[in-house]
Amino acid sequence: MECQERVELSVFTDVDKELFIKEIYPLRKPAVLKGVHLGPCLEKWTVDYLAEKGGSREVKVHVSSVPQMDFLHKNFIYRTLPFDKFVQRAAAEAEHEAFFISKNESYYLRSLGEDARKEPADLKKQFPDLAQDFCIPQFFEPEQFFSSVFRISSPGLQLWTHYDVMDNLLAQVTGRKRVVLYSPQDALHLYLSGDKSEVLDIDTPDLKRYPNFVKACRYECVLEPGDMLFIPALWFHNTLALQFGVGVNVFWRHLPLDSYDKKDPYGNKDPVAASMALQTLERALGVLDQLPAEYRDFYARRMVLRIQSRAYADET
Repeated sequence: MECQERVELSVFTDVDKELFIKEIYPLRKPAVLKGVHLGPCLEKWTVDYLAEKGGSREVKVHVSSVPQMDFLHKNFIYRTLPFDKFVQRAAAEAEHEAFFISKNESYYLRSLGEDARKEPADLKKQFPDLAQDFCIPQFFEPEQFFSSVFRISSPGLQLWTHYDVMDNLLAQVTGRKRVVLYSPQDALHLYLSGDKSEVLDIDTPDLKRYPNFVKACRYECVLEPGDMLFIPALWFHNTLALQFGVGVNVFWRHLPLDSYDKKDPYGNKDPVAASMALQTLERALGVLDQLPAEYRDFYARRMVLRIQSRAYADET
């Protein structure tokens, strides 16, 4: 197939708050951060230790018969397991003796708040003993903090391409993880359904179905244990666990507080103004439907030109 343009991410070492704020954050581009102090989790978080400290607390996990998970078509199920049993299953490299779907099923945990419908995930609240081992980098003001999400996945598990509306840091604690990212300016080439791309297989995509996908520029890195990845808001990302993986995502609000939907514990709803604009667009398209086809086409093109001239940022 044709190849996407590939760009390696910038790598910064011995990153502290001053370096992050002055040299990394203003660029609004993803970057790998090395040498950030994450605490004793790097030495402590073995499978046995995680199982012991996490205990029998029940967690809701994704279970899939295939490692390439598809949120849009839901090729997975949700099941509840004691945390210690889940960790042991997720870390297993042999076939599972106990299973839900198949002996080779894959597992993925995205931790939730105490009341998942109302509260964001917070490592200190859901896993206080393990939270003592992890140091959240103070790269933002305390009042900006939104959530800290525990992520654990089976080796080989791949998550769908999506974007988040908040800035975040992905700390890789255990295992190696490949991350592929796409710029917000490549949204036109990603065949979006909401905040997710319809292109599931980004390595061997169906270019007959998604011909413009090849136009998107691919940013890529492999995170080693102890690495951290800065993912600016709106950057699309796709992760592949090269080994059994344990990490923590830290999200914070970089826009004014009232920019965000107050009823959004997952932090993935579009900003309030963006949601209003999209709703207005849908109403405008409904009005255009009242016109004959050639008129609808003409005025739709005028609308596109207006949006481009008014709202598009200069490409950098």
